Amino acid sequence: MTSVYLGLGSNLGHRRRNIERAIAAFKPGVLVDAVSDLYETAPMYIAEQPPFLNAVARGQTALEPLDLLHFVKEIEREMGRVPTTRFGPRLIDIDILLYGDRIVDTPYLTIPHPRMAEREFVLRPLADIAPGLGHPALKKTMAGLLAALKPDPNMKRLEQGLETEER
Repeated sequence: MTSVYLGLGSNLGHRRRNIERAIAAFKPGVLVDAVSDLYETAPMYIAEQPPFLNAVARGQTALEPLDLLHFVKEIEREMGRVPTTRFGPRLIDIDILLYGDRIVDTPYLTIPHPRMAEREFVLRPLADIAPGLGHPALKKTMAGLLAALKPDPNMKRLEQGLETEER
């Protein structure tokens, strides 16, 4: 089994429920053992859309990286995500942030996630559950990467995070 970190985001419909449904759908492919608090964030790249809720889940999987990608994309599809504008609004978005300490670079998948070090909405929830975790390519901890970012004054932590059965 390999530890994986998955980023989740939603800005359409009942955002919290969308993230909760996605996490519940991870079984049996990913056994979730930690989930960050939820954060509300302004959209990046395309500003004219609703704000996002974001979280990070840590789990264990026996799936290989490409199989994990297919698994999470199938969850997105089953939940009703349809292809739209890149960086546009979405019901659910699931990104593979880290897969153990592996570095994967294929035309279909890049791990660690290529833009995670520039995104507070990824690093803050990731640092909540794994501040000392090292980035396998950048050789910095999640807390260190987060400290290097200029804080987003509009990002806010919701008082209650998500619960998992294992937590």
